[in-house]
Amino acid sequence: MSAAHALHTLRNSTALLSSRTISRSAARVPRLAGVRRRHYSEEKSPENAKTKEAKASEKEGEGEALTPDQEKLKAKEAEVVDLTSRLRYLQADFLNLQRNAAKEKEQTRDFAITRFATDLLETADVLSIALKSIPASARNPDAPAPSSSTDTPPQKSASQYLQDLHQGVELTQRQLLQTLFKYHVKPFDPTGDVFDPNFHEALYQAPIPGKEPGTVIDCQKIGYTIKDRVLRAAQVGVVQDTS
Repeated sequence: MSAAHALHTLRNSTALLSSRTISRSAARVPRLAGVRRRHYSEEKSPENAKTKEAKASEKEGEGEALTPDQEKLKAKEAEVVDLTSRLRYLQADFLNLQRNAAKEKEQTRDFAITRFATDLLETADVLSIALKSIPASARNPDAPAPSSSTDTPPQKSASQYLQDLHQGVELTQRQLLQTLFKYHVKPFDPTGDVFDPNFHEALYQAPIPGKEPGTVIDCQKIGYTIKDRVLRAAQVGVVQDTS
């Protein structure tokens, strides 16, 4: 091989090596530039980082969707809150109703005998008239007699005053029994009846010849019934069994 041919070969190899080196460098430059640009954008833009974090949190929230059981539980919790509020209102209304009912009951108890007491006032008036009909001179025989005059009515005797008093008391008793009967209160005298512990109260027992044992022989206090119930049992004496 001649020297000229060797020199020509060396030049061609150098040129080829230079072109390959330049092409490889040019291919590497965009990759480095891209990497640098990405690194720069990630470090220099905090707003983009925050946006990415918000999007990531939204995606996580979307990913945590409620299951059917959780949805039912949430609905039940809302229902419990609603029912609890309603229960509190009902409880307050019930307490107010109890207070009003107790107040009305007390008023009803206080004024339940209003009509009965009003009817008894007439009986009290009759008793007052009967007491006023007997003057003090008739009640006290030792008292000096009032001076007689033409305007003064003549004095009655003690027996006349006693008769008037008896009539007044009898009238009062009759009116009182009528008032009681008006309110379904009826008296009963069990003299001669067989002793019944449901209606009678035995005060004593006495052996009475010819009387059947257990028979009521004396009624010291008559009994009273109100409709079908015993208001007060009759206090009686009963024939004793001597056998």
